Amino acid sequence: MKVKYDILKNTIKLALLKNCVSEEDAEIMAKVHADSTLIGVNSHGLNRIPRLINFINDGLININGKLKLIKKFGAIENYDANLGFGVINSIKASKRAAELAIENGIGMVSVKNSTHWMRAGTYGELIAERGMIALCFTNTESLMPLWGSDEKSIGNNPMCIAIPSKSGNIILDMAISQYSYGKLDSSKIKNEYLPYPGGFDSEGNLTNDPNKIIESQRLLPIGYWKGSGLSLCLDAMASLLSTGKSTYDMDEDKAFNCTGCSQIFIAMNPEVFSTEQENEKVIEKIKQKVHSVRTLEENSSVRFPGEGSIKRKDKNLKEGIEVDDFYYEKVKSFINV
Repeated sequence: MKVKYDILKNTIKLALLKNCVSEEDAEIMAKVHADSTLIGVNSHGLNRIPRLINFINDGLININGKLKLIKKFGAIENYDANLGFGVINSIKASKRAAELAIENGIGMVSVKNSTHWMRAGTYGELIAERGMIALCFTNTESLMPLWGSDEKSIGNNPMCIAIPSKSGNIILDMAISQYSYGKLDSSKIKNEYLPYPGGFDSEGNLTNDPNKIIESQRLLPIGYWKGSGLSLCLDAMASLLSTGKSTYDMDEDKAFNCTGCSQIFIAMNPEVFSTEQENEKVIEKIKQKVHSVRTLEENSSVRFPGEGSIKRKDKNLKEGIEVDDFYYEKVKSFINV
């Protein structure tokens, strides 16, 4: 089914308003989730709304939780999110990191006791829109095995790197697992296989069947052992720099869906040692090379990170957004309760 952007955003907003979310917060979160769906990331857009509403009703999110400054030192600030909406508090943290970078050349905001921020790219984009380079990451409860184990023992700890450019920001948005649980879930609903192996089945065989991966809970780290190590380091940095919980603290709390997580937002000013024009020249050379390399298949192209999102956004604004019928009807059902 295809839905126009404004209709999708309004549907999400009405569902949130019906479930104790304030007008201001509902407007912001509806836009973030609609924007994610607009660029094709349904797993962290429309499809997450039913779970978010269930969390609100189960008391797992403090709907009045706001960022509270705990400590500051130079261009670094540490906040407690008080288990408020991850999206709302992450937007504020991103904007503050960018402000600090504009003032100081670099800025970092660390946040503890947060909740799921949905799509990491949202916050890289916010920082890049302000002309800053972004590095943002969060930890999670254990979602995949450490390399060499079959036991869930490390988070998939999503991260985003964003580089501003007038011809389109470079946005690398990824989990440290080959595919997020959201992608596995949406592929399962559509009865589709993954494009590449995304984990192991219960027999220890690599598979692209989302059902078998969900059953075994053995997601594949990116780069195998390298991704496993990267995930562990991101977790350690997030918890240390935020004075917050590590993956294993959340495991002990039996946390679910990033409840109580630690998040880092770093913004860097690329014009400290150069001009905007000089930087744009560097980026354009990189993009031109990406677009000129030989492709493996005819009528295909190699893209820079985030380029596909730009094209999908333009296409979906004109033609309508493809949504999962199941989730769209589920969200509509929250309005008519």
